[in-house]
Amino acid sequence: MPALSFTPKGPFSLVASTRFLEGFTPASYHHAPDGVLRLAFPTDDGRAVIGCALWQKERADGAAAATVHAEYTLHVDGKATEPGASTHPAKAARAQIARILSLDTDATDFPALADVDPVVAGLQAQFPGLRPVLFHSPYEAAAWTIIGNRIRKTQAAHIKARLAQEHGQTVDVAHRRLLAFPAPAALRRIGDIPGLTDIKVERLHALADAALDGRLDATHLLAQPAEFALTDLKELPGIGPFSAELILIRGAGHPDVFPRAEPRVHRAMAAAYGLDSTAAADTTRLAAIADAWRPYRSWVALLLRAHAQDQPASQT
Repeated sequence: MPALSFTPKGPFSLVASTRFLEGFTPASYHHAPDGVLRLAFPTDDGRAVIGCALWQKERADGAAAATVHAEYTLHVDGKATEPGASTHPAKAARAQIARILSLDTDATDFPALADVDPVVAGLQAQFPGLRPVLFHSPYEAAAWTIIGNRIRKTQAAHIKARLAQEHGQTVDVAHRRLLAFPAPAALRRIGDIPGLTDIKVERLHALADAALDGRLDATHLLAQPAEFALTDLKELPGIGPFSAELILIRGAGHPDVFPRAEPRVHRAMAAAYGLDSTAAADTTRLAAIADAWRPYRSWVALLLRAHAQDQPASQT
């Protein structure tokens, strides 16, 4: 089984990532008591499925992030393969695993934001080592936005899990059996999805086609200026401003986009900075405040969301 190691640049806690996934509805993740994070997902190119186990020995002093270790299997046509370390599939797998946990981003300067913004300082102290945990790919992020549009998150998560159960691939990861979300080609073949309208199914088919054509490739999306990538994404059926931002930020892993179409972030930001409800609706003013978070605007926005979710309902 191929083994990998990642040396985070800047703070990182796999424990914090795992805790976040437990509360992240689309993931439907259930923590194992052995400290191993287990994932299963289609590769970025949709041609295979990765099963991956990750672990990290926490440093007692908390001064620096310890090495993250991983073992993975690559499944092609349902069969496990072991690509050589220098092959394209192995390099692509490493890059995708790193991106999912935001380990591809140099966060050496992230703690320094605390020196210029006390709100960020408080968030970093509340969530030490937490980086954005992403959807496995822009394709999966896009599929989630279509599935979850105008229905409850719990209902959408159930539909997503059922798609994995009925049409995804089963993968054994560190002695546990996981189900991966259907790869684009498999999703394209599904004719009916209980709980989703015909229009949503058509849009999922269109997203599968877009993924197979490379339009949802993370590297391609990140290589463009953010505004260009968002414009391209909004050309896909069913993808509006909110969905486009989610795909770019939480699918491709752009670290420095202020989410202008996410009111929950705006409300959380207004509460954290002591602003009134009028300010919470003024994205220009909020974006100006967020300029101090560069080049980690996406990261701070995630911490604000996490903070808001931790508050009692009467305080949010």
